[in-house]
Amino acid sequence: MYSQNHSTASLSEMDYLDVKNLAQTGEGMYLEFKRTIPSAYKIAREIAAFANTKGGTLLIGVDDDKSLVGVMGYQEEEFLLDKAAQKLCEPAVDIKIEIVHFGDRDLLVIKVPEVINKPVYVKGDDEWVVFMREKDQNRVASKELIEIIKKRNSDKGVTFEYGPVEQKLFRYLNEYGEITVKKFAQIVDIPRERASTTLVNLVAAEILNLSRKDNTDYFTYSQ
Repeated sequence: MYSQNHSTASLSEMDYLDVKNLAQTGEGMYLEFKRTIPSAYKIAREIAAFANTKGGTLLIGVDDDKSLVGVMGYQEEEFLLDKAAQKLCEPAVDIKIEIVHFGDRDLLVIKVPEVINKPVYVKGDDEWVVFMREKDQNRVASKELIEIIKKRNSDKGVTFEYGPVEQKLFRYLNEYGEITVKKFAQIVDIPRERASTTLVNLVAAEILNLSRKDNTDYFTYSQ
Protein backbone atom coordinates (compact mmCIF):
# COMPACT_ATOMS: atom_id res chain seq x y z
CA MET A 1 0.00 0.00 0.00
CA TYR A 2 1.57 3.28 -1.16
CA SER A 3 4.86 1.42 -1.44
CA GLN A 4 6.20 4.17 -3.69
CA ASN A 5 6.16 6.64 -0.79
CA HIS A 6 9.54 7.88 0.35
CA SER A 7 8.15 8.67 3.81
CA THR A 8 6.47 5.77 5.58
CA ALA A 9 4.15 6.50 8.48
CA SER A 10 5.01 4.88 11.80
CA LEU A 11 3.33 4.66 15.20
CA SER A 12 4.29 7.63 17.36
CA GLU A 13 5.63 7.45 20.88
CA MET A 14 3.22 10.31 21.63
CA ASP A 15 -0.36 9.62 22.71
CA TYR A 16 -3.42 11.78 22.13
CA LEU A 17 -2.85 13.63 25.44
CA ASP A 18 0.63 14.59 24.27
CA VAL A 19 -0.83 15.91 21.02
CA LYS A 20 -3.56 17.76 22.91
CA ASN A 21 -1.02 19.44 25.18
CA LEU A 22 1.15 20.36 22.21
CA ALA A 23 -1.81 21.85 20.34
CA GLN A 24 -2.75 23.91 23.40
CA THR A 25 0.54 25.82 23.09
CA GLY A 26 -0.85 27.29 19.86
CA GLU A 27 0.59 27.77 16.43
CA GLY A 28 3.92 29.52 16.25
CA MET A 29 7.38 29.49 14.75
CA TYR A 30 7.74 25.73 15.15
CA LEU A 31 4.15 24.46 15.17
CA GLU A 32 1.25 24.44 12.70
CA PHE A 33 -1.93 22.37 12.84
CA LYS A 34 -4.73 21.65 10.42
CA ARG A 35 -8.03 19.80 10.53
CA THR A 36 -7.26 18.07 7.23
CA ILE A 37 -4.77 18.46 4.39
CA PRO A 38 -6.45 20.86 1.92
CA SER A 39 -4.10 20.00 -0.95
CA ALA A 40 -0.58 18.75 -1.62
CA TYR A 41 0.48 22.23 -2.76
CA LYS A 42 -0.77 24.00 0.37
CA ILE A 43 0.89 21.51 2.69
CA ALA A 44 4.10 21.76 0.61
CA ARG A 45 4.22 25.45 1.51
CA GLU A 46 4.11 24.54 5.21
CA ILE A 47 6.82 21.90 4.81
CA ALA A 48 9.11 24.18 2.79
CA ALA A 49 8.66 27.11 5.19
CA PHE A 50 9.72 24.98 8.16
CA ALA A 51 12.58 23.40 6.20
CA ASN A 52 13.89 26.81 5.12
CA THR A 53 13.80 28.19 8.65
CA LYS A 54 14.45 26.14 11.79
CA GLY A 55 12.30 23.07 11.19
CA GLY A 56 8.98 22.39 12.89
CA THR A 57 6.01 20.13 13.49
CA LEU A 58 2.72 19.82 11.61
CA LEU A 59 -0.30 18.33 13.38
CA ILE A 60 -3.05 16.95 11.14
CA GLY A 61 -6.43 16.31 12.71
CA VAL A 62 -6.43 19.39 14.97
CA ASP A 63 -9.04 22.13 14.46
CA ASP A 64 -8.46 25.89 14.59
CA ASP A 65 -9.84 25.98 18.15
CA LYS A 66 -7.10 23.47 19.14
CA SER A 67 -9.60 20.62 19.59
CA LEU A 68 -8.62 17.15 18.39
CA VAL A 69 -10.86 15.87 15.60
CA GLY A 70 -8.62 13.33 13.88
CA VAL A 71 -8.88 11.97 10.34
CA MET A 72 -10.61 8.81 9.13
CA GLY A 73 -7.58 6.74 8.20
CA TYR A 74 -4.20 8.21 7.40
CA GLN A 75 -3.48 6.72 3.97
CA GLU A 76 -4.82 9.61 1.88
CA GLU A 77 -3.06 12.16 4.07
CA GLU A 78 0.17 10.15 3.86
CA PHE A 79 -0.09 10.14 0.06
CA LEU A 80 -0.61 13.92 -0.08
CA LEU A 81 2.23 14.53 2.38
CA ASP A 82 4.58 12.39 0.33
CA LYS A 83 3.63 14.22 -2.86
CA ALA A 84 4.12 17.57 -1.15
CA ALA A 85 7.52 16.77 0.34
CA GLN A 86 8.98 14.69 -2.48
CA LYS A 87 7.38 16.01 -5.68
CA LEU A 88 6.46 19.64 -5.00
CA CYS A 89 9.49 20.59 -2.90
CA GLU A 90 12.86 21.05 -4.60
CA PRO A 91 15.06 19.74 -3.18
CA ALA A 92 12.83 17.10 -1.61
CA VAL A 93 12.35 17.24 2.16
CA ASP A 94 12.62 14.03 4.18
CA ILE A 95 9.74 14.44 6.58
CA LYS A 96 8.83 11.96 9.31
CA ILE A 97 5.15 10.96 9.59
CA GLU A 98 3.93 9.59 12.91
CA ILE A 99 0.47 8.21 13.70
CA VAL A 100 -1.37 8.69 16.98
CA HIS A 101 -4.56 6.66 17.35
CA PHE A 102 -7.56 8.68 18.53
CA GLY A 103 -10.53 6.37 18.99
CA ASP A 104 -11.55 5.25 15.51
CA ARG A 105 -9.61 8.13 14.00
CA ASP A 106 -5.97 9.06 13.62
CA LEU A 107 -3.89 12.09 14.42
CA LEU A 108 -0.77 12.73 12.34
CA VAL A 109 2.41 14.27 13.69
CA ILE A 110 4.69 15.39 10.86
CA LYS A 111 8.21 16.35 11.84
CA VAL A 112 9.94 18.61 9.32
CA PRO A 113 13.71 19.03 9.62
CA GLU A 114 15.64 22.17 8.85
CA VAL A 115 17.43 21.33 5.62
CA ILE A 116 21.10 21.96 4.90
CA ASN A 117 20.72 22.53 1.16
CA LYS A 118 18.69 25.74 1.25
CA PRO A 119 16.54 27.19 -0.14
CA VAL A 120 13.74 24.69 -0.69
CA TYR A 121 11.46 25.81 -3.54
CA VAL A 122 7.78 24.91 -3.92
CA LYS A 123 6.47 24.17 -7.40
CA GLY A 124 3.52 26.42 -8.22
CA ASP A 125 1.45 26.75 -11.35
CA ASP A 126 3.87 29.06 -13.15
CA GLU A 127 6.97 29.35 -10.97
CA TRP A 128 9.01 27.99 -8.11
CA VAL A 129 8.51 29.93 -4.87
CA VAL A 130 10.47 30.07 -1.61
CA PHE A 131 8.50 30.23 1.64
CA MET A 132 9.88 31.13 5.07
CA ARG A 133 8.37 30.71 8.54
CA GLU A 134 7.78 33.96 10.42
CA LYS A 135 6.07 33.63 13.80
CA ASP A 136 2.89 31.63 13.02
CA GLN A 137 2.78 32.52 9.32
CA ASN A 138 4.45 31.45 6.10
CA ARG A 139 5.62 34.25 3.84
CA VAL A 140 7.07 34.39 0.36
CA ALA A 141 10.78 35.17 0.42
CA SER A 142 11.94 38.18 -1.56
CA LYS A 143 14.59 37.93 -4.24
CA GLU A 144 17.10 39.47 -1.83
CA LEU A 145 16.32 37.01 0.96
CA ILE A 146 16.68 34.07 -1.44
CA GLU A 147 20.10 35.33 -2.53
CA ILE A 148 21.15 35.79 1.10
CA ILE A 149 20.12 32.21 1.91
CA LYS A 150 22.11 30.93 -1.06
CA LYS A 151 25.22 32.85 -0.05
CA ARG A 152 25.02 31.73 3.56
CA ASN A 153 24.83 28.13 2.42
CA SER A 154 27.63 28.45 -0.12
CA ASP A 155 31.26 27.46 0.41
CA LYS A 156 32.37 30.58 -1.42
CA GLY A 157 33.43 33.60 0.60
CA VAL A 158 31.59 36.91 0.44
CA THR A 159 33.44 39.99 -0.79
CA PHE A 160 32.37 43.59 -1.22
CA GLU A 161 33.93 46.94 -2.03
CA TYR A 162 34.04 49.94 0.27
CA GLY A 163 33.73 52.78 -2.16
CA PRO A 164 31.65 55.95 -2.63
CA VAL A 165 28.43 53.94 -3.02
CA GLU A 166 28.93 52.11 0.26
CA GLN A 167 29.98 55.36 2.00
CA LYS A 168 26.68 57.00 1.00
CA LEU A 169 24.81 53.91 2.18
CA PHE A 170 26.43 53.97 5.63
CA ARG A 171 25.88 57.71 6.01
CA TYR A 172 22.20 57.21 5.22
CA LEU A 173 21.94 54.35 7.73
CA ASN A 174 23.68 56.42 10.39
CA GLU A 175 21.03 59.10 9.95
CA TYR A 176 17.86 57.10 9.27
CA GLY A 177 18.62 53.63 10.64
CA GLU A 178 17.10 51.60 7.80
CA ILE A 179 16.89 51.52 4.02
CA THR A 180 15.13 49.64 1.21
CA VAL A 181 16.63 48.47 -2.07
CA LYS A 182 14.57 51.04 -3.95
CA LYS A 183 15.68 53.91 -1.70
CA PHE A 184 19.33 52.84 -1.86
CA ALA A 185 19.24 52.76 -5.66
CA GLN A 186 17.70 56.25 -5.69
CA ILE A 187 20.10 58.00 -3.34
CA VAL A 188 23.25 56.68 -5.04
CA ASP A 189 21.77 56.68 -8.57
CA ILE A 190 22.57 53.08 -9.50
CA PRO A 191 20.41 50.32 -11.09
CA ARG A 192 18.20 48.41 -8.70
CA GLU A 193 20.04 45.18 -9.53
CA ARG A 194 23.35 46.60 -8.35
CA ALA A 195 21.74 48.06 -5.24
CA SER A 196 20.23 44.67 -4.46
CA THR A 197 23.53 42.85 -4.94
CA THR A 198 25.40 45.30 -2.71
CA LEU A 199 22.90 44.98 0.13
CA VAL A 200 22.75 41.20 -0.18
CA ASN A 201 26.56 40.95 0.05
CA LEU A 202 26.61 43.18 3.12
CA VAL A 203 24.00 41.00 4.84
CA ALA A 204 25.88 37.84 3.90
CA ALA A 205 29.01 39.43 5.39
CA GLU A 206 27.00 40.11 8.59
CA ILE A 207 27.48 43.87 8.32
CA LEU A 208 23.78 44.46 7.71
CA ASN A 209 20.59 42.69 8.74
CA LEU A 210 17.45 42.15 6.68
CA SER A 211 14.03 42.47 8.31
CA ARG A 212 10.52 42.70 6.92
CA LYS A 213 7.54 44.85 7.83
CA ASP A 214 4.44 45.80 5.89
CA ASN A 215 5.55 43.38 3.12
CA THR A 216 8.72 45.40 2.51
CA ASP A 217 12.33 44.40 3.15
CA TYR A 218 14.41 46.80 5.24
CA PHE A 219 18.17 46.72 5.76
CA THR A 220 19.72 47.87 9.02
CA TYR A 221 23.09 47.65 10.74
CA SER A 222 23.83 44.24 12.22
CA GLN A 223 23.80 44.26 16.02
